[in-house]
Amino acid sequence: MSSPSSPRLLSIRFFNDLLTYVKLLLTDSRYFSTLAFFILLGDAVLTQLIIRYVPYTEIDWETYMYQVELYMKGERDYASIEGPTGPLVYPAGHVYIHRILYALTNGGTRLALAQQVYALLYITSLGLTSILYARAGGVPNWILLLLPLSKRLHSLFVLRLFNDCWALVAVQAATLAYSSEWDVLGTLLYGSALSVKMSVLLYLPGILVILFKRRGFLLTIAHTALLICSQAAIGLPFIIHHPRSYLHHAYEFSRAFLYKWTVNWRFVPEETFLSSAWARGLLLGHVLTLVGFGLFKWCRKDGGTFAVLDRGLRFPSMSPSLVPVTADCVITVLWTANLIGILFARSLHYQFYSWYAQQLPFLAWRTKYPVPLKIALLLAVEYSWNVFPSTPFSSGLLLFSNALLVLGIWFGYSEGRSSHEKNE
Repeated sequence: MSSPSSPRLLSIRFFNDLLTYVKLLLTDSRYFSTLAFFILLGDAVLTQLIIRYVPYTEIDWETYMYQVELYMKGERDYASIEGPTGPLVYPAGHVYIHRILYALTNGGTRLALAQQVYALLYITSLGLTSILYARAGGVPNWILLLLPLSKRLHSLFVLRLFNDCWALVAVQAATLAYSSEWDVLGTLLYGSALSVKMSVLLYLPGILVILFKRRGFLLTIAHTALLICSQAAIGLPFIIHHPRSYLHHAYEFSRAFLYKWTVNWRFVPEETFLSSAWARGLLLGHVLTLVGFGLFKWCRKDGGTFAVLDRGLRFPSMSPSLVPVTADCVITVLWTANLIGILFARSLHYQFYSWYAQQLPFLAWRTKYPVPLKIALLLAVEYSWNVFPSTPFSSGLLLFSNALLVLGIWFGYSEGRSSHEKNE
């Protein structure tokens, strides 16, 4: 008969204790940060393996470096700053970041070092995402396991070196600041993100809603002025010399998109895709959906949008919100606004997946869909972004999945989940 301390009994006890610990990691909110740490560590290893064993693909890195060289030589006219894949079409923050990368990587030739910088940037984005999930709550621990599974997202960071990654991390930091009620810091960080990529404008409607509810009308105007001033200050070296050229190229709203690169509208005929009527229709859909959320969803806990507007305009220096603007509300509203913009984007290119890939599991848990459907939607989106070139089926599936997520949030937890709902 085995003694209590026999190796067999000890191994069984160890195995049972291990299973208990794993269950706590996956289900007990007290272990959320511990699981996040293990995932960050594991994904750091995975990212290094990807860098080592998957070939790098040159797309825009050489262009970034060539454009920076022209800037370093004194060129300040955006119309004259071009590279192998096209002209400079990003605000000045993009130039400054890649000026630093140019110096670090010996003019862009030390690709291995550049990939390590982007690997660190990727892990930073994953860490910020985990913190935001923890601050909002209302998601199971095990949902963190979904974050490192995106093949496309790893590729965008360490195998393609796209500038979208810098804008993503900056806007994540801004979201964290807003969710912590550090609104001035949030606006400055958001301005930094906007100075890298104009796409972060998709968050602006949600940010204005949050600022108005929390700070009132006058301070919302002040934050808007701060944001504008930040863009002027960052672009000043170019604005001084060629203001029209800088504003036209860095913030070009009428930019034409090539049909061959679209991920989301492949099932639409090319003639329709390129038409101005199609662009206006998408813009109208975007605006109407935002207005719908603004009027009927984002102010329900405060008695409705018109009540909030009435209090805010009658007492412009006071917060018109009747309930605290929680971190959950901030993150849900900002990420929903971003998702709506992506749904109606005139064209999505493969690097644009970074705009919302890490937000998708959270947004799926702001719907009331059953878990199998949530997982199916996440898998469908990931599949669609990994089909190259896109097909009518992959584009249609992506549109359907994004639309179903927006619809689910509409009928789900559009302002975040209450304490009672988080325990459901």
